[in-house]
Amino acid sequence: MGATILPDLLTQILIPATAVVGIAFALVQWLLVSKVKLSPERESSGAGNNKNGYSDYLIEEEEGLNNHNVVVKCAEIQSAISEGATSFLVTEYQYVGVFMAVFAILIFLFLGSVEGFSTKSQPCTYSKDKICKPVLANAIFSTLSFLLGAFTSVVSGFLGMKIATYANARTTLEARKGVGKAFITAFRSGAVMGFLLAANGLLVLYISINLFKLYYGDDWEGLFEAITGYGLGGSSMALFGRVGGGIYTKAADVGADLVGKVERNIPEDDPRNPAVIADNVGDNVGDIAGMGSDLFGSYAESSCAALVVASISSFGINHELTAMFYPLLISSMGIIVCLFTTLFATDFFEIKAVKEIEPALKNQLIISTVLMTVGVAIVSWIALPSSFTIFNFGVQKTVKNWELFFCVAIGLWAGLVIGFVTEYYTSNAYSPVQDVADSCRTGAATNVIFGLALGYKSVIIPIFAIAVSIFVSFSFAAMYGIAVAALGMLSTIATGLAIDAYGPISDNAGGIAEMAGMSHRIRERTDALDAAGNTTAAIGKGFAIGSAALVSLALFGAFVSRSAISTVDVLTPKVFIGLLVGAMLPYWFSAMTMKSVGSAALKMVEEVRRQFNSIPGLMEGSAKPDYANCVKISTDASIREMIPPGALVMLTPLIVGTLFGVETLSGVLAGSLVSGVQIAISASNTGGAWDNAKKYIEAGASEHARSLGPKGSDPHKAAVIGDTIGDPLKDTSGPSLNILIKLMAVESLVFAPFFATHGGLLFKYL
Repeated sequence: MGATILPDLLTQILIPATAVVGIAFALVQWLLVSKVKLSPERESSGAGNNKNGYSDYLIEEEEGLNNHNVVVKCAEIQSAISEGATSFLVTEYQYVGVFMAVFAILIFLFLGSVEGFSTKSQPCTYSKDKICKPVLANAIFSTLSFLLGAFTSVVSGFLGMKIATYANARTTLEARKGVGKAFITAFRSGAVMGFLLAANGLLVLYISINLFKLYYGDDWEGLFEAITGYGLGGSSMALFGRVGGGIYTKAADVGADLVGKVERNIPEDDPRNPAVIADNVGDNVGDIAGMGSDLFGSYAESSCAALVVASISSFGINHELTAMFYPLLISSMGIIVCLFTTLFATDFFEIKAVKEIEPALKNQLIISTVLMTVGVAIVSWIALPSSFTIFNFGVQKTVKNWELFFCVAIGLWAGLVIGFVTEYYTSNAYSPVQDVADSCRTGAATNVIFGLALGYKSVIIPIFAIAVSIFVSFSFAAMYGIAVAALGMLSTIATGLAIDAYGPISDNAGGIAEMAGMSHRIRERTDALDAAGNTTAAIGKGFAIGSAALVSLALFGAFVSRSAISTVDVLTPKVFIGLLVGAMLPYWFSAMTMKSVGSAALKMVEEVRRQFNSIPGLMEGSAKPDYANCVKISTDASIREMIPPGALVMLTPLIVGTLFGVETLSGVLAGSLVSGVQIAISASNTGGAWDNAKKYIEAGASEHARSLGPKGSDPHKAAVIGDTIGDPLKDTSGPSLNILIKLMAVESLVFAPFFATHGGLLFKYL
């Protein structure tokens, strides 16, 4: 089979070293952002004129506004948003912490009971001639890795939120010097989150494997089976983060828009609107903390899926450490590639005009993909033997190292294709969104029809891209090929997250500018940053959904192998009923999340109306609204409403596997994957298109857009209604669905030993 060029010792040094470099780079970016002061002291004007704008004198651009007051006001608003976001996340994590503790006990009990909590060594699952560690050890270590994954996911989300709330007002203040300075501040802040998350995820996984190895020794099969708990923990927290955060942010957003914009005809983020602070808090807990946990979960699961398959292939059987760590080396290369890519946006090129913002963000995706392709080729050459075998449903398939390179590369480029198709369907620079905006001439109904049609149509090319990726990668390297294709799609996660986090930070910056009473020019700049961020956020969601499809298929393959199912036959009733139920689950889940947003928004609308009607002088601006009450409504609703959808996803595999057995569960997993991906893509793109159609009319940048406007016109009101309907689709149901399909697959894999031994109770006794 041949040895690898990269020695094992160097592999053991390189992986943690790149993670540390990623963390160090994040800290450097954070220090640069922190140089923008949120205190009204004037900076010395003799410090030179630095390109990044940190030593420039603050140019006074506001008409008739005192610089001191503006800075103090920005600091106050930032503090209110930060406090609201922190208190919500702390409350959410307390509730979820209880759920996690209960679930950890369930993992231990289910896996421990496979052999009656036996402490005796046993024959290995795949190599019966070898002796593996006892079942009880697998139960203990799976529980530990589950808790580690959950903890890392929480930290990822919380740190992201802290960074975003730290940067939002700083971006607003930098917008006074020009759009380029504001862009750099927002993008650097996003990069802090991206690099911290990618590096932490890699480092914790690497350390966990090495610590577990102290006990497992040569039993790599048992070791990497236990490590799958890490992916389960990451995605469990992500589910609650996405659902809870999504309900919070959209309840506030819908409430603020419907009463403020449609009924009262006041601008977005107007300080008179009682829901405005809750709306801005929501951007941070939903779009930042939820998204951070979500992408961490995808990364953890794709790594775990690849490691599980590799451990029963020649890498694991022959104890080839460097080849075994190929998924981690890909992620390490990703951190280095993203580091160079980030410098293109912050240091190599300067943004001078509004029209340069979106190309700069798109170039990040293109540059990182091109550089990563070269990086993957290098890793595949030095970290893999020229030929090896991969486990393929009971047989070993011979694979060449260049074939594995193609698997990762096709995942990487499929991600880019999905990203750009998403952009085409959700950016107001292209005809699909302009057509949706044009349909607002005849009212909200035609807007809704056009938007739904756009969402359904936008599914076509991404599905073909995913299908081609699956076919090519499976042909080359079986299920391992699909797992590393998913990893390829996520290998540039640091850049993807930086672009994703940039959107909500810019959105918050615009809100702060409006609330602080800054000039119209400043708001125009933050709006331009936000519009570009909206499109890139949709691209990020496309990546997350595409990678979720590949990850869950790889996990599904590992589950089928671990459950000792030779084939999944759709024509058997057991499997077919599973398929039907699985395909229904995303609809049930979406119904729960959308109803939750609807009922929370109803309370918010009533509260905002009540305040406008009962607080004298509120519309005139002489009285202050009660922001805290709206924050409380969003918090209470999201905490209460996130439990049922979360329980549906977490309990389904347990109930189906225990009562109906592994064949029916395999049908459920296949059904939920196939229908979940389609609904997730269409929901995200429909919502994104409605949002940008509204922004297209508001900006009035073209003759066509001006004919539909201005703000407050009938077409604009129709666009606002479309945007409001799309909010829960694009920010609650859509993004949460990709967690549903991954989480059910990884959970089934973790519990597979129990299901294979004791599952199917109903069929046993019927």
